[in-house]
Amino acid sequence: MLYAAEGGGAGGFTPILMIALLFGVMYFMMIRPQQKRRREAEAMQTGLSVGDEVVTIGGLYGTVTGVEDDSVLLEIAPGVQTRYARPAIARVVTKAEQPVESAAEETDAVKD
Repeated sequence: MLYAAEGGGAGGFTPILMIALLFGVMYFMMIRPQQKRRREAEAMQTGLSVGDEVVTIGGLYGTVTGVEDDSVLLEIAPGVQTRYARPAIARVVTKAEQPVESAAEETDAVKD
């Protein structure tokens, strides 16, 4: 009877185990994927180059005409350029083609 009143031998560790399990699930289901998406977005934004066609977070399509430290110049219509902060770029629609010279150099470097 005394044993039943105490809640069993391992009863004290069950709530701690459940809390630890809950934190583990939260980490792998929410925190880790969000960190991965943030790293991918930062890599995409730092990898912007002239000629890339991009979409801003507001849904505006444009072509990158200039890249600065923390901003990007977009041509949204012929002759119309606007300046956006790098974090305002949501995704790259089409990547600019590499110049033929640098593409040939890369294939030569791979062969060596």
